[in-house]
Amino acid sequence: MNAVQIRSAERALSVGTWLIVGGAMLFSILTVTPLMERHSPKGWEWTAPILPLVVDAAVVIVVRLDSVLATLGGHGGRWPIALRWMTGAMTLALNVADSALKKDLVGAAVHAVAPLLLIVTAETGLAYRRAITTAQSAREAQLRAERAEREQAATERREAQERRAREEREHAAQLAREQREHEALIAREQTAREEAARREERERAEARERAEREARERREQMREQQQAERERLEREAAQRRELEAREREQEVRRQQQERAEREARERAALLAAGPVNEKLPEDKARLVVHASFGEGLPVRAAAELCGWSTGWVSARYQEHRDGTGLVLETAS
Repeated sequence: MNAVQIRSAERALSVGTWLIVGGAMLFSILTVTPLMERHSPKGWEWTAPILPLVVDAAVVIVVRLDSVLATLGGHGGRWPIALRWMTGAMTLALNVADSALKKDLVGAAVHAVAPLLLIVTAETGLAYRRAITTAQSAREAQLRAERAEREQAATERREAQERRAREEREHAAQLAREQREHEALIAREQTAREEAARREERERAEARERAEREARERREQMREQQQAERERLEREAAQRRELEAREREQEVRRQQQERAEREARERAALLAAGPVNEKLPEDKARLVVHASFGEGLPVRAAAELCGWSTGWVSARYQEHRDGTGLVLETAS
């Protein structure tokens, strides 16, 4: 059987089992409910359908879980077997109890049909499912073995093809190698002849290159001599420029020294006049303060020399410290 047929058989078994279970449950409820009504306390007759429903629910659980375990190839142990037979025995007892109490053997036999059919169907369905699962597992193992054999055969065929292809390639490579060796021999002979011709040409070219090299060397020597002459002239010009720069620098230092000496003489001349009794003009007073600041005289001495107040002289000293007083003196 293929997978489609197996699924069809399982579906038929499942549908048939549940039809029998449903019919047996309905028949059991209809049979047991009147019995329970007669044997229930007064006022509790409405509880009569509960017992058959509980028993039938246990039957549904057993049938459903047994089918799942059988499909998975598992086994629930002793307790599922005990529950299955206990629910079957309870269903059978409840269904035949009324006829048995009335000593109606025909009625008891008739009412025992549905429970017995349910018990046998549950056991038979479980056996069928286990047998189908076992057969399906065996078929899958057989299919896996056949697939492995096919893959092994395909691998062997592929290896054989690869081996033949490798042998063909090796044979072709050997032929190609022999052809290349023959061509290489011919090429070596041709190369030897060409090499002799090239050697002669190279000797002639080397003679020409030697002559050209000697001419280039003579031209290079002339260029080097000219370059050395230019560098000598440039060095002499640089030395002259450096000498002129040193002379200019000495002239600048001499002028700065003369200016400093002149300013020192002017400051000495301004300070040699001594203290005055009245204020000097502002421009002359600034010159006296500048000279005093340059000589490091105190503010009071500078005020006595120019006749101005110490506050004004202090302000001028501060200007000289800030660098603004020198600018003002130079502008005046």
